[in-house]
Amino acid sequence: MTAEEKLAIEERIVEVLKTVYDPEIPVDIYSLGLIYRIELQDDGNLEVDMTLTAPNCPAADFIMEDVRLKLSGIEGVKEAKVNLVFEPEWDKDMMSDEAKLELGFM
Repeated sequence: MTAEEKLAIEERIVEVLKTVYDPEIPVDIYSLGLIYRIELQDDGNLEVDMTLTAPNCPAADFIMEDVRLKLSGIEGVKEAKVNLVFEPEWDKDMMSDEAKLELGFM
């Protein structure tokens, strides 16, 4: 895959991540700062590290599967692996300014 193709796929990955929501929070997981790493290999294998706002999130399985299915559906992504990590621990400072505004933190 060329550098331009890879960049286009990476941009699409971010767009798709912005369509995934925690059912209890009206802000997407990307803007919440829950995505820690996106690594797209030249062969189309994708690995994403993400966290949750709380380790005991009742929607964890739903969110993780939603992310994996949506990323797997992107043209150019051969396989999507989603890793759930809790280091570093998430806090509200990781949110985008837009997310903070939406949730009343600004």
